Amino acid sequence: MICTLRGYLWKKTYLCIELIQIDMNLRDIKKDIEYVLGAFIDDCGVFATINAKASDEELAGLFEEAADLYNELKDKANAKVEGSKKAYFTALRKEVLDKTDALYEKLSEVVKKTKAEA
Repeated sequence: MICTLRGYLWKKTYLCIELIQIDMNLRDIKKDIEYVLGAFIDDCGVFATINAKASDEELAGLFEEAADLYNELKDKANAKVEGSKKAYFTALRKEVLDKTDALYEKLSEVVKKTKAEA
């Protein structure tokens, strides 16, 4: 099943629909982090390949920011949880989506800027 989240296609239904999922599986959260940020990096790569006029410096900055976010989120997923695991992992899933959405908005700005220059 394919669902949309702010216009982007996601093939993993549990990622965008089940943010309030009761069964917090650490393995699934780690897979979500890899899938979402991997898709973002793929989208950046496709844009860079298709548009020769794209700013390499801005795209390199987005790649670096995505890699830093990946490392940060993986560290949070592997951290010892004090207190309610359910609340911690729900907040972590929300953070994955919010921060990745912010990266997509930055990519959209680069795309608009490149279109305006053309």
